[in-house]
Amino acid sequence: MFDRSSHARPSLTEGLTQHLMQAVDTKSRRRALLHWLDWLSCVAGALNSPAAQALHRWRMPGPSPAKWPNLAGQADSPMQALYIEAGLANVLEMDDFFREAVLHPGPAVLPVVAHGVRYGGLNVTGALDAVVRGYEASIRVGLTLGSGHYAHWHNTATAGVFGAAAAAASAWGLTHEQTVWALGNAGTQSAGLWQVRLENVMSKQLHTGHAAWAGLSAASLAQAGFTGPRFILEGECGFYAAMCTNPQPDRLLEPDETWKIHNTSFKPWPACRHTHPTIDAVLALREGTDNSRPLEFDDMVVGTFADALKICHHSNPKTPTERKFSLPYVAAATAQWGPLKPEHFEDAAAQSLDLWALMTRIRVEVDAEANRFYPRHFGATVQIQKHGVVQEHRVVDALGDPEQPLSMPQLFEKARVLMTHGGLQPERIESVLRATSQLMDQLDEPDLQTAMPLELVSPLIPLEP
Repeated sequence: MFDRSSHARPSLTEGLTQHLMQAVDTKSRRRALLHWLDWLSCVAGALNSPAAQALHRWRMPGPSPAKWPNLAGQADSPMQALYIEAGLANVLEMDDFFREAVLHPGPAVLPVVAHGVRYGGLNVTGALDAVVRGYEASIRVGLTLGSGHYAHWHNTATAGVFGAAAAAASAWGLTHEQTVWALGNAGTQSAGLWQVRLENVMSKQLHTGHAAWAGLSAASLAQAGFTGPRFILEGECGFYAAMCTNPQPDRLLEPDETWKIHNTSFKPWPACRHTHPTIDAVLALREGTDNSRPLEFDDMVVGTFADALKICHHSNPKTPTERKFSLPYVAAATAQWGPLKPEHFEDAAAQSLDLWALMTRIRVEVDAEANRFYPRHFGATVQIQKHGVVQEHRVVDALGDPEQPLSMPQLFEKARVLMTHGGLQPERIESVLRATSQLMDQLDEPDLQTAMPLELVSPLIPLEP
């Protein structure tokens, strides 16, 4: 893979760039608009989080000559604006997700495109095309990384930097050569270690913020003539050699009938995606019962894929983040309250003695069938026993995956819940949803040259500095 003589041939990055130059169809633009709304909602939902407060307090050394508008208010620099929108999108663990690549493409890609809309005059067609191409690059690189990479590296960050660069390159109309440079210089900045999962810190938001900024700056530099490595992926000192124990480079350019954005999942529940099939299975067991009361059981066994147990391992979660990465907690919380909302992971909810009593009756284990199909499918089986009567439900694909898609009304309701959680007023929320619906109808016009509706690009809520 790393033979110097191979440099006489086109690189993988050049092949990816050629693929990204394809025209984007109307159906894919419609899909991109839904992801735009979903990302915006995730940012809005996290406006009151500690990470949001820290990012708004953050000031780079030196003078701040101007204010930069962003979805969450005002920032002192374009870097701060980008970090706010990329970082907050991941706080509630409800950002979109691609299963096989095990990554969230939205937080790194969409802030870059929004930047292009606000400061570069990017129109609707250009913006949505850039989203589609950014998702494509991020996901295709993510598919090549292999399980060894995910053991230590956060794919959302490491592959996301390529998506951010591709989105910016599309937005600014970079040439083929400039796009290769942008992807190369984005790749050399790829980072994001999973140690952040093992400590109660905000660094996961730094991952997405850095990916967005590094991709944006790499594309901007390329436009100015700043060159980058063609063989950043397969080179002897490149990405795969340094960061992947079992890469699958053949997957980068494998044929597909559609853009990858169509197989990207929307997340209905505010917890790690690995917990979602468990949540869905518990919800199914609640069907037909009195939803105003907790699901009753003497014992519960949760069986799912091995990565879910490894990553969502907290048996005694003490923080909102740990609760989002705890299979026993999400299973008990779903049994207690039904469909989960962000507030169910806050300290006030976690003080419920009934909830902790349920957690003591839950056991988690690897389910052989779910493990065999992972990561192409995220599955789980939940079995409960009450007075000797056993009930069981198996989930093959989680709600929001391509096989179990969320409808547009469900996506709009998710947006309402998140924006309400973030403190937006009802009239502001409805104006955002109305603008999305109206723009969706306008996308039938070829190469729509209108500006992105103000409701989708202006600050959603003023925050004190």
